[in-house]
Amino acid sequence: MAHFAKLDDNNIVIDVHVLDNSVLMDSEGVETESRGINYLNKIHKHSNWKQTSYNTFRGVHKLGGTPFRKNYAGIGYTYDAVKDAFISPQPYPSWTLDETSATWDAPITRPSVTTYFRDPSKPALNYFVDWDEDNQRWIALDGEEPNGEFVWNVETDSWDSINT
Repeated sequence: MAHFAKLDDNNIVIDVHVLDNSVLMDSEGVETESRGINYLNKIHKHSNWKQTSYNTFRGVHKLGGTPFRKNYAGIGYTYDAVKDAFISPQPYPSWTLDETSATWDAPITRPSVTTYFRDPSKPALNYFVDWDEDNQRWIALDGEEPNGEFVWNVETDSWDSINT
């Protein structure tokens, strides 16, 4: 299946459409983006479309294929013609754009520890991890523990309880 982002006049994604790959095939069996765009123009009477790859994220194709436009387009993303990339909305003011992957990076790397064991004989549980913009830090909640709030300690690469 081929995916196409419908863009407004400011290159903001307002919808994503899925087409059968056969629509993109020319008489020699070669897929072209322009055939998909022409098809969508006729149906929707809208002329600003860009093909996007469902399997591309951070400039990497998850199935080992050729990455396409850095990221799969989502509603609210921006198409940057200079970078030939789809870029999500900036999640927080402190986050900066990684020019190579066209994704946003927090000022502090996301914690590597996202699970814990309450009982070693049972499966691992997940922390609910979020960015605290006001305090410029990663926080986590333990969904099973009352007052189970933690802050990521970058020096020890571990979670410290906020409530102890």
